[in-house]
Amino acid sequence: MKATWPGMIQVGLVALPIRLYAATEEHPVRLHEIHVADQGRVEHRRFCKAEDREVPYEQVGRDYALADGRMVPITEEDLAHLPLPTKRTVDVLGFVPFEDIDPISFARPYYVGPGPGADRPYALLVEALARTGHVAVSKVALRSRERLALLRPRHGMLILQTLLWQDELRDPGDLAPSTPLTDRELELAELLIRQLTGINVGEVHDEYAHALEQLVDAKITGGELVEPTEPAPPLDLMAALEESVHAAERAHGRPPARPRP
Repeated sequence: MKATWPGMIQVGLVALPIRLYAATEEHPVRLHEIHVADQGRVEHRRFCKAEDREVPYEQVGRDYALADGRMVPITEEDLAHLPLPTKRTVDVLGFVPFEDIDPISFARPYYVGPGPGADRPYALLVEALARTGHVAVSKVALRSRERLALLRPRHGMLILQTLLWQDELRDPGDLAPSTPLTDRELELAELLIRQLTGINVGEVHDEYAHALEQLVDAKITGGELVEPTEPAPPLDLMAALEESVHAAERAHGRPPARPRP
């Protein structure tokens, strides 16, 4: 693995060198853009408005727009000297129980590796967090911006989990329904959940690429695709719940469930 960020974790007066490594990699199915009229490949190019011509990437810079419309050029050297304490430090602000963090704010995870001479304090922080069930709420500057982040233990090492800021979470408004539920509906719903409890997430696969291959094959051969039927909302919720419970019992070979007393 190649480190994406070297720096320090600062906890009070204790500082330990670390390196961050990307913990995930996506494998998206990429479709190319084409000109529909002649099937030609569409390219995105960089044009200078002032000179009305294409410019090479090495001549492209950045600027900061002021409220009065003026533009202030910002170079990579300027950004390297940004007066930001978290530019090279994971600043631990405090500790909270992990369950106090709403997963809706989770953004990007990074593996945290110990730097030179940091094995002992690193192992101590991992074990202390694991024993207490707490995570370290921190701030760190990554990918050209400062982020709120968690330091949490996982399989004997640290994970730095960046978080969304509160103003990045959208208010759902009145999306939640206000329909009253009956005790019987809740009993059946709980039975269905218990019957379907237990799944190996590692065995679940992305079927999009396979479906896209079927589409391409059908367009080449002139064949037809058989689209899966979309489930319709049940006309009778109670009957649908009861049949779902029975189907789960049969599929998993489990004895008929009974409502909890």
